[in-house]
Order: sequence, then C-alpha cells, then structure tokens
Amino acid sequence: MAEEDDPVIRTLQSLRGKICEAKNLLPYPGPNKMRDCFCTVSLDQEEVFRTKVFEKSLSPFYGEDFYFEIPRTFQYLSFYVYAKGFMQRDLPIGKVAIRKEDLSKYSGKEHWFSLQSVDPNSEVQGKVHIEMKLNELITDNGSVCQQLVVRIIECQGLPLINGQSCDPYATVSLVGPSRSDQKKTKVKKKTSSPQFDETFYFEVTRSSSYTKKSQFQVEEEDIEKLEIKVDLWNNGNLAQDVFLGETKVSVKVLRNDSSHQAWYLLQPKDNGNKTSKTDDLGSLRVNLTYTEDHVLPSNYYISLRDLLLKSPDFKPISASAAHVLCDICRERYEAVLPVVRLLLHYSKLVPFVTAVAELELEQTQEANTIFRGNSLATRCLDDMMKIVGKRYLTVTLKPVLDEICESNKPCEIDPIKLKEGDNVEVNKENLHQYVQKVFNSIVHSSMSCPTLMCDVFNALRQMATKRFPDDPHVKYSAVSSFVFLRFYAVAVLSPHSFHLRSHHPDAQMSRTLTLISKTIQTLGSWGSLSKNKLSSFKETYMYDFFKSFQEEKCIEEVKRFLDEISSTGSKESSGVEESLILKEGEVHKRAQGRKRLGKKNFKKRWLRLTTRELSYHKQPGKEALCTIPIKNILAVEKLDETAFNRKNMFQVIYTEKLLYVQANNCVEASEWVEILSRVSRCNQDRLSSYHTSAYLCGNWLCCKATSETHAGCKPCTATMPANIQLDIDCDRETERIYSLFTSNSLKLQKLEEACASIAVYQGPQKEQDDYSHFTIEDSRETFNTVKHIREVTEKLLEHHETFQKKRSTSTKYGSEDNPIVGKASQHQ
Repeated sequence: MAEEDDPVIRTLQSLRGKICEAKNLLPYPGPNKMRDCFCTVSLDQEEVFRTKVFEKSLSPFYGEDFYFEIPRTFQYLSFYVYAKGFMQRDLPIGKVAIRKEDLSKYSGKEHWFSLQSVDPNSEVQGKVHIEMKLNELITDNGSVCQQLVVRIIECQGLPLINGQSCDPYATVSLVGPSRSDQKKTKVKKKTSSPQFDETFYFEVTRSSSYTKKSQFQVEEEDIEKLEIKVDLWNNGNLAQDVFLGETKVSVKVLRNDSSHQAWYLLQPKDNGNKTSKTDDLGSLRVNLTYTEDHVLPSNYYISLRDLLLKSPDFKPISASAAHVLCDICRERYEAVLPVVRLLLHYSKLVPFVTAVAELELEQTQEANTIFRGNSLATRCLDDMMKIVGKRYLTVTLKPVLDEICESNKPCEIDPIKLKEGDNVEVNKENLHQYVQKVFNSIVHSSMSCPTLMCDVFNALRQMATKRFPDDPHVKYSAVSSFVFLRFYAVAVLSPHSFHLRSHHPDAQMSRTLTLISKTIQTLGSWGSLSKNKLSSFKETYMYDFFKSFQEEKCIEEVKRFLDEISSTGSKESSGVEESLILKEGEVHKRAQGRKRLGKKNFKKRWLRLTTRELSYHKQPGKEALCTIPIKNILAVEKLDETAFNRKNMFQVIYTEKLLYVQANNCVEASEWVEILSRVSRCNQDRLSSYHTSAYLCGNWLCCKATSETHAGCKPCTATMPANIQLDIDCDRETERIYSLFTSNSLKLQKLEEACASIAVYQGPQKEQDDYSHFTIEDSRETFNTVKHIREVTEKLLEHHETFQKKRSTSTKYGSEDNPIVGKASQHQ
C-alpha cells in the first residue's frame, strides 16, 4: 500500500519477519507454574498480527512468519507476550519495543530481546497539534505582565481502548520551578482524532521594565525554565482514566517568535518503564526485515531495469546483473524476491531460472543431492512458486485442509506424546485418512498447475536427465524436491501463512498438520528413490505407520503426477473459471440503508472475497447474507473516522447501495481496500469521485450536500497499474534492487577488484578469501557488468538526493507530516 507523501515520490514501508520462540517466561504464581502463551505484533498500540497459543510452557516455540505492508506512520514496532486468560482478560507478561529509527540495526538478522515490563505509562501513540503565544497584558493596577496563551487544536491517531475509539480529553499544565497550573479540555466522545480547538490562558508576572537584557535576571531565568505539558487521557467514566501520552514544550520556543504552532508526537511519561525490572521476565527471539522505499517516477528506473532484464540472455549467467546482485547479497534472503518479481512480470523468469539451475547442476556431483541446498536456483524457485502458485494451492489444498481442521480428530502416533486414554490405532487410522485425502488432492491436481511452474519443472527435468543420464530416477527427484518438499509440505505445515486458513491452528491441529506434512514429503519422494523406501525413517512409529500405505500404488501415482506437471503439452480446460477465495476475515459491518447513527447498526460479520463476488456471512461456512458481484463494484475507498467515530473503516460503492466496513486494524483495512480495488479496477462505469464520509440525517457529512445522489466531493484513488493475479509493482521492485546494490557497495567493489585482478594477471593474485564467495566464470564480462551497475546506481543516487532536498525544504519540522518528538522520555 503506498503512502503518497509527495506528488512524484511514493514512500512504501513493509515488514517481514518470524516470531521464533520465547524463553524463561515469568512462571504463573501458583502450584501449576506453566502458562498458555501467545505473541502479538503491534504498530505503536495497534495489534496487526497474532501467533497461535502455545499451551503449558514457559519456553514456547512459535516459528510463525508474518509479512505486511505498513500503511501509516508509526513510532514503535512492539512485540507483546501474553498469557491466555480464561475467565479474565489476557495478561501481558512482557514486551519488546523497537523505535522505528532503530529497526535498521536488527533488519535481516535474528536477535534475542529481553522482555520489558508493560507499563501503562509507556503505552502511547498519536500526535497533538498545539499553538502557543506570549502576549503582554496590562493589569488592573497598571503594571505589565506576560500572558501565555495555549491552544489545543486537535489530535490524530490516538489508540483504541478495548477495541473501540477512545473518549479523549487533554490536560494543559504550565510547569516551572515554583508553580504548576493545570487546566482541562472537554471530553470528546468516541474518536481517535478529536477536534478540541480550546484556548487556555496562563499569567506570567513581569515588571513593566522587563526586557531580555534587563536587570531582572531571576525573572528571566524563571521563564526560561517554564514549559507547557500536554497530557492526553481517555475518560473512563466509572473506571479509572487511561493515560494516552504526553508532550512537553518549553516556553523558550517563543524567545524569537511571538507565536508557535506545531504538531508533536505523544511520548511516554517521564517515569515510564524507568524503574521496571527486566531480568526475570524472559526473552524473545525474533527475525526482522524492515524496508522503507522511496519510489521515484518510472522513467528514472529505465537504465537499471533494462540492465536487469538482460540477465537471462547473459553468457555466462554469473556475469549478469541479477546474478551479481544475488551473489553480493548471498546472506540476505530478501535480495532474491525483487529479482524474481521483476523478471516474472516481464516473462523473463523461466530462462533466468533455467540458466542458474544449469550452473548449479554443473557443480553437483551426485544425483541424490540434486537441488537440496539453499542455492540461488532453489531460492528463485521457492519465491516463484509462492507467487505464481497461490491459486493452485487454494484449489488443491484449501477444501481438504478446511475439512481436516474442522473435524480435528486426534492423530498422535508417537508413543511418547500420547495422552492418557488415547488409542494409538484409532489415531493411526485418523492420520491415514487425512494423509490420503491430502495426497489424493495433490496427485490429481496437475490440470490446475500453473503453466509457468510446468515450464520450469520441464526445464529442470531435462537438465537433470542430461547431467545424470544413467540415473532413471533423477528426472523425478529434480521436480519432487520442489513441488513436494518446498511447496506442498510447507503449505500443509503452515496453512495460515499461505492464506489457506484464516486462523492459527491449535496445538493438537498443529501437531496433526506436522505429521501430515512429514508424510506427504516422504510419499512425494517415493517416486524418485531407488533404495528401500522405509529404511530412511529414524522413528519406529513412522516406519510402522508407512507400512499402511500401498507402496507401489503411491509410487505410480507420484510418478504420473510428476510426469504431468513437468510436461510441455497444453492442458485441457473445463472452460469454466473456478471461483477462488482471494481474502476472507472477520469485520464489523454497518447495516445497509440506515441513515442515523446507532451502536446497534454495526454487527460482526465474516467478509469473503472470491474471484467472482464479495459476500458477508453471519459466521464462516454459513450461507451468505448478501452477495455483491465484482462487476457491480464502482469504487472502494477509505472512510473518514468522523463518519461513525470508528477507525479503520472503508466503503464499497456498488450499483445498489453502499457497504460500510470496519476492519480490525490499519493493515487489514489497507489490504481489503487494495485487493478490492485491484479486482474491480477494470469494471465499467467506475466512479471518478466519491464522498469521504457518510450520508446521515439528510446530508453528506463531508461536503454537506443534501441529495443522496450528489456527485462525490473527492477524486477516487488511482490504483497502481499491476497484474491483478501477481500484483507486481515493477518500479518498487527496481527501487528495492537499487537499495540492495547501494547498501552492498563495498562487496560490489570487492567483486570489481577481484575481476580486475584475475583479468590482468590471468589468475588469482589476492588472498582467496577476498573473492571466494563470488562466482566468477568470466572476469571481463563480470567486471563490465559491475562497472555498468555502479554507473546506473550512482545516477539514481543523484536523483534521490535531488528529491530528498526538495522534500526536506517543503516538509517543515513540526508539520502534520513531520511532527516534533517532544521532550518527554524517549525510552519505551
């Protein structure tokens, strides 16, 4: 999701990572010290991701990946570890809070973080708009004093309280060495962006002879020490008020100007977390990759993009720009993805993958180790399958995984892990039925396999056969190592990560999926093994379980499936496009047609988008209460919070009515708007303008027009031109590649020096370690490529610096887009 901070520059943020595990969590204060724990990810105070609950452990292993576009500004990325509550609310055990500015320190690596205590005084988010003036005032006795005027204009982005918009108010205090005067605004109901516009007056006594260079040194020193403190609170009514954040502004800001107006980020209280003990709360292991790209207009990327698109035709492939990038970023997994996406968009991926796979095969000595490592070829194919194979996975696995997860029969067959009362024979039968269903679904799915994947598999098969002509099984292992081991087995193990399930599986279901995944992985390799299929099992219980499968029949089905998906023949089509689920999840929906406000107008519903229609249901699996064909959608836009005093709302405008929806957080809201906009982008009669607020009580709240059919008051958001199925923004991918080149410029320089040394002296003249990590087949070609890369990236750097200067001069510090970090504690 793009945030257009500048008419020509798009600033895009994303976060990819893994919540690995927690260790030595604070035990439960009772006889049973174990806890049921889960972990959440939050942007400031807004939860955007949650792991599954790990039962009865003080060192839970989560191993859950997450990825999302960040649709708004934020100060902190936080990880919270909670103990699951039963009759009461979930209990926070501890947290890790990382300032946005510090994310680069941890990006791309795993780190252990000590958990900090969760102090309510440090849980803040949002910003406040303040105006200050210093006026001279003549008192009743004729003396002159200074009057400080403070206006609290508005706030933005305050957190939700118990899932709802807060009831905020502000206290304004003039604080000094010998005084503390406090005043208070009115409470604003149900809003996270309150409009206060209230003015407060504080007298600062002065002699009529006061000047900045007068003899009144004590008075001057006092005013230098005065400051305005603004605290935001949520009015708790009968409960205790909740602290939302504070900022402090020194009266010094008025030393040279008669007035000061600026936005300030809210900060924790001065004592927030300062005295918290952190040694005994435990620790959390997390892997993070945060990216922030400033994407220029498309024409600036022509040179770099053209250089990258020549990669598949380069001889040798190791001298191509794409291969050089992946070579110098070998330890960074995220370097491969933008290359794959860019080449995929321009239909250049198959020849590139074929070339790098051929290079890897030349270095492979034994057929049984083919494509088993974490090489450039395997990483390219992993990313390609995840992008291209989304729908294929949905068609093949979603129905059977839904059935398995909803029935949730016990399947544990490890004698050590069996619970009291478990019947291992019944569990074996349950597991066998589940595995057979998944296996049958996979081996009969060849007609749905994307053509691009089939083309790659065909190329791998041909190359493997050529490399090992005496091995009759290698044509199958070359393909099965990808489609079973790296595609299906991974999706079965973690269906939520592939959008095959909306919720995380519980502990029992997670174990069942692990056993199914392990079995499918082994069954998929049967067609390519020449030795005894059961001899490789380490666990006796798995050896016994696999005896229940008809080995020869499984081998035959696996080979037939692998033959079909690695053939170049055209597939038969039914002629009817199957309806596939693109996104679904729980939302709050406003009753359609209501023209008055009311709490009962919003109800919890299950929203589902397929390739044909948008529908909402009372619960997952229930009959649709309303169905909107995609062809009838005229616009999809975000809705102002002021419409219903609710955050994260969007509207679907279609031919009959308006559908108002509230998502659970800002990430989900942006994802819904993004995907709905993309699938309806080519619809006829799409609107060119829309209303930013709702039609209530006889008028549009945004423009006050009284006619419900009045034309919109704001132009509709233009969607990025992108492949609807693949969703690839090529300018962004090229910018990402540019950033990777520039951040690895030292390695690029080393590669250039190594090529020069080899080319001049016809052999390695430096220590081998200087370039042993590089693939240099042709030093002259590689040298020329590196030189060209440096030229185009240096030119792009100049453009970035020019735009950055323009932005820095146009965006004033203290403006809404660039708020001031207040004097309050910087430690969270």
